[in-house]
Amino acid sequence: MANIGRVCVVGAGPAGLSLARAFLAHGVPFDVFERHSDVGGLWDPSNTGSPIYESAHFISSKTQSHFHDFPMPEDYPDYPSHRQVLAYMRAFTEAHGLREHIRFGTGVTSAVPEGTGWSVTLSTGEVRSYASLVCANGTNWHATMPAYPGVFSGEMRHSQTYRSPEEFRGKRVLIIGAGNSGADIACDAARTAAKAFLSVRRGYHFIPKHILGKPADVFAAESPPMPMWLRQRVFGVLLRLLNGDLGRLGLPRPDHRIFETHPTLNTQVLHYLAHGDLKAMRDVERFAGRTVHFVDGATEEIDLVLCATGYAWSIPYVPPDQFRWKGQRPDLYMAIFSRENPGLYVMGFLETNNGAYRMFDDMADLLARVVVARAQGGEAARAVDQLISTDRPDLTGGIRFVATDRHATYVDGTTYRKHLHRMRRTLGWPELTPGCFDRVRASRPANAAA
Repeated sequence: MANIGRVCVVGAGPAGLSLARAFLAHGVPFDVFERHSDVGGLWDPSNTGSPIYESAHFISSKTQSHFHDFPMPEDYPDYPSHRQVLAYMRAFTEAHGLREHIRFGTGVTSAVPEGTGWSVTLSTGEVRSYASLVCANGTNWHATMPAYPGVFSGEMRHSQTYRSPEEFRGKRVLIIGAGNSGADIACDAARTAAKAFLSVRRGYHFIPKHILGKPADVFAAESPPMPMWLRQRVFGVLLRLLNGDLGRLGLPRPDHRIFETHPTLNTQVLHYLAHGDLKAMRDVERFAGRTVHFVDGATEEIDLVLCATGYAWSIPYVPPDQFRWKGQRPDLYMAIFSRENPGLYVMGFLETNNGAYRMFDDMADLLARVVVARAQGGEAARAVDQLISTDRPDLTGGIRFVATDRHATYVDGTTYRKHLHRMRRTLGWPELTPGCFDRVRASRPANAAA
């Protein structure tokens, strides 16, 4: 067995946990550093900076987004709550013996190239050397706030700070942004605020969480294969049949076809708009005291503005020049591999229209195999390096994603998985099958790294 250099993994959220299992299976020595006190990342609302609120649930259904060989409990609902997701991740950690490989309460403050490896400085001040670095610190920690002319004299903050509907009681509340969090929080406001408003920049396709009695992603997964142009047409017609004309609810007509933006799955928001408990507004033009002026000339008096306006992807401990950037997002091969630095990897910096956790396992297994191949050298390493440096696949699946920073590196999940499988075939590596991690681990020599 080749001498595999130790790998530094930053973060014990879902991507970091998936990778830890893969590294154990493949005999890759590693340390995981987690700045918080336990696993779970943003799914633990007690973690400083977590965006989780009381009503938060999984956007993917339980059968379409779980770790390989580790289904969510049968008694979980179709869309588990954040408490259930956190419990599930901690059960995964215990089941695979990952906790002993994680150092909690310790962050990484700096990681800089040193020779062929990395010099890593921890929050304790300790400096360690590693052969490779995997950035799995997550994407929803650094809130982005919009800027508008004028001064707002009420309370204005990011949805990252929001926790409970009680924060809205007796207030006139404006939610800016109709992504999944914005739509969820607008529903909370509709139930508890004195008045509730939802401001949108553009029209969106609101996808019900259930279609014909099935979770929307299950319904999509079970639909017959079809080219994307036909899929967009069929599902566009289906949404119009289910939702009707959203203009009647004050929402602008979408300026893009279905699937061309990150999906907003929400059944309740249209209900509250139809019942008048929530009112749709256009984009904010300016503030004047507590008066909010909208681009269509409408005005409203508002006490609290909550901005569900997304997050900046940040890897603050690595020098920016170590990444090639596409807009404000790192441009990586398959959202994993640096084309320039063979010792630099990323896990979890991926936006897609499919459930992520099963995708993480595919990515983690591939990453582990690349680390092993590079350590072995020879033809296997040359094949890996050649593929990473020259392969430039189109991962959009024929979808013309809207031209926003969020969609700069966005991938169609089905297309992405197909290309992962193509990579495996090219490199002669097996697919993930039931029990594969256990078989890989059992096949290692007895003295292989653990």
